[in-house]
Amino acid sequence: MAEVTHSVVFSSDGQWRNRPPSRIPSLWKSYLYQLQQEAPIPKRILCNREVHGKPFHYGREFHGKISREEAERLLVEDGCYLVRESQRAVGQYTLSMRFGGITKNFKLYYDGKHYVGEKRFDTIQDLVADGLISLYLEVHAGDYIATMCMESKYEDSPYMTLNSYKRKITRNWVGNSVRYGKDELALKKEMNRCETLHEYDRPPVEEETEGIDVAQFEKAHAFKVNNFIGLPWCDFCGNFMWGLIAQGVKCEDCGFNAHKKCSEKVPSDCMPCLKYVKRVFGVDLITLVKAHNTLRPFVVDLCIKETEKRGLDVEGLYRVSGFSDEIEICRMVFERDCECADISRTAFEDVNVITGVLKLFFRLLPIPLITFEAYSSFIAAAKKPALGEKLESLKEALKNLPPAHYQTLKFLMAHLYRVADRQKYNLMTPQNLSTVFCPTLLRCPEIGGVPDQLTAWHAESTVVELLITHQRQLFDH
Repeated sequence: MAEVTHSVVFSSDGQWRNRPPSRIPSLWKSYLYQLQQEAPIPKRILCNREVHGKPFHYGREFHGKISREEAERLLVEDGCYLVRESQRAVGQYTLSMRFGGITKNFKLYYDGKHYVGEKRFDTIQDLVADGLISLYLEVHAGDYIATMCMESKYEDSPYMTLNSYKRKITRNWVGNSVRYGKDELALKKEMNRCETLHEYDRPPVEEETEGIDVAQFEKAHAFKVNNFIGLPWCDFCGNFMWGLIAQGVKCEDCGFNAHKKCSEKVPSDCMPCLKYVKRVFGVDLITLVKAHNTLRPFVVDLCIKETEKRGLDVEGLYRVSGFSDEIEICRMVFERDCECADISRTAFEDVNVITGVLKLFFRLLPIPLITFEAYSSFIAAAKKPALGEKLESLKEALKNLPPAHYQTLKFLMAHLYRVADRQKYNLMTPQNLSTVFCPTLLRCPEIGGVPDQLTAWHAESTVVELLITHQRQLFDH
């Protein structure tokens, strides 16, 4: 079979042919669309007699208990179809349809939708129409479909071509001036002002982020089967996605459209878009930071900044809970205003509301800050006999975290270290803080049975306490 290229032309017999490459390659390939247009049109064979016991979800295409031979006699041309009840098994139904001069029979099911395979349809007519399209393409373009994915190159795909500019401008936007909306002069003024402040009155120190490219954080696409409206095209191979429903898959985070087979070849380079990522809480952490192009979730940055501004000496910080109604209101402010959320003293007088929102954010993460994959290595480190061994093992365990998780954990532990440093006033020691945070930062994946909860909690608490106490030694500064 000839190689599939970007440019396809059609000969008089309707077969696809290669064309010499153009200086401007065609992104979209219409061969499969043309074939879909040529597929047989479904024609319902009506039953002219009254059928007793006809199921309510079938119409006049239902012919009752008739034999295969009788069905074949009624189906005289391609596209014709009817529904009949099995003569041997009561309550079982068959879809008989004509294609390629042959009558094909399929077991038919109904659970609120009609289906013979994975796809579910509102009407029998739609089911047959979709089936005829699939059969027609299988006959006339089977080889083409089998190779279109394998012979396509991701770097030349429509997705990469159309998104090259977007991917370029999202790089290196993580600096302080972008995240906090300050220009270079304003940042210098604030740094000079901080030099005159007492150590504990200064805002949290921002670590150097130059060279960290959020756009390069690895993230798999969140593909889900999708019912496309209009004429859908595959962003990987550029071919038309045939059928009436469930034509392919769509990434819920960036909108990448693809045939199901093509989606298996797409690398983990999803670039989430705020058009699709419309929530803040309960969103995967990597998705959130890539969608907002920030090194860490802005909720974490803003809550920690506000807490250190006015709450380091508050007794029981993080242990005492704010009112749940106010915490919910604060959460909704973040969902509505994102980075512009007002969580100042004027808006929320009780700092425990701010700390409550921060804990809620971590608790609602679908993948915890210390990921399920890294959990066992952290717990194993906590069980080492000597402190030196624990710390060395923890440094290795930290390497198992995705960059977004690592950077967020690093920032949080530096903050909790500063909180513990003020334990004379807030009465929150590293041990107390670890007791509060270990249930939200670590969650046992429970592989191979449910673990001993007491043993697991003790190890988890030890992990967080060590991360707080030795954060300067464990994290790269």
